Amino acid sequence: MWQERLNEFVTLLVVVNPIGALPTFLHTAGRFDLPTQRGIALKAVLASAAVLLFFMVGGGFLLEKIGVSLKAFQIAGGIVLFVFALEAVRGQAFGTVQPGGKAGPAAIAIYPIAIPKIAGPGTMLTVVLVTDDRRFDFAQLWMTALVLAIVLAITFAVLLAAGPLSRLLGESGASVIARVMGMVLAALAVTMVLGGLSAWLGLPRI
Repeated sequence: MWQERLNEFVTLLVVVNPIGALPTFLHTAGRFDLPTQRGIALKAVLASAAVLLFFMVGGGFLLEKIGVSLKAFQIAGGIVLFVFALEAVRGQAFGTVQPGGKAGPAAIAIYPIAIPKIAGPGTMLTVVLVTDDRRFDFAQLWMTALVLAIVLAITFAVLLAAGPLSRLLGESGASVIARVMGMVLAALAVTMVLGGLSAWLGLPRI
């Protein structure tokens, strides 16, 4: 059981990628004072938690109702996740606004920090996949929700320390970490696609 929780923790931590959210957070929230930045970080994490908990509990049910199989969702999600991983490896950012924009703290917290940086398509897919085979087992769901809460707490701590971490890592250090996480994310995406194809074609898992 603990091995399964550890696997969920590592998977969610890689997909959420707290360090990868630093550039967007600094780019959009850096113009505000420190208390406002903390409020933005808190709102972003809470909004992400609400979105991901919704997909954790109702994502599989929603897919069933619209006639999408989990295998198809897994393959499609793996492809989308791979695209985002390529962006991370190539150092491309998405979902940012200009520092001089008129968006207020609450709007910035939701977009682009909560969505798509923290609760992006890859994260939504991942919480559906890790809970689909036991979505009626509430004890297991609570354990996975606890793992998700730990990952989001780490993300919140990283955002609170955005300034010092940015100075410590420097632009090159943050870029290296983002690219390494992107490579891990790409491998995870390929695994998702191959797993979906294996299940569909009845082939042994790779």
